[in-house]
Amino acid sequence: MDKPSKDLSLDVEEIKKLLPHRAPFLFLERLTDIVPNESATGYKAVSMNEPHFQGHFPDYAVMPGVLIVEAMAQTAGALVVYSLGHNSPSRKVYFMTIDKARFRRPVRPGDMLRFPVKAIRHRGPVWRFSGEAFVGDELCAEAEFSAMIFDGNDDNSSDGNR
Repeated sequence: MDKPSKDLSLDVEEIKKLLPHRAPFLFLERLTDIVPNESATGYKAVSMNEPHFQGHFPDYAVMPGVLIVEAMAQTAGALVVYSLGHNSPSRKVYFMTIDKARFRRPVRPGDMLRFPVKAIRHRGPVWRFSGEAFVGDELCAEAEFSAMIFDGNDDNSSDGNR
């Protein structure tokens, strides 16, 4: 097991070189504690200016749980692409499964989310991770999820609905 690189921290511009996501659907602003192929920690500052808060909920803004899981998955995706050195602009990351998702407390504007993720296993382009979301030391959400990473120039997927 490699030691985490405490000195290595990727900012949002470096993350954008790893992930195809862009605002308003990029939910990862910093990546730290990177252990290639094993684990990393992502961060996101939750702001009232995010578009989902207009409807979720106007009188008591709460970050949708599915977006918290998406942020965990983006953290894992950035780790995998960083680890493999696949920073091709055509690469894609597709969710395959979400399991054991639990939501423990609401996440609100002003919160700083921290997403530690750990690889459970991988085979070829398919990776399975466990992830958690914290505000401070308080667990807000957790899930296991799998995703496939591939070069978007390859015609690996006939399913355009992913």
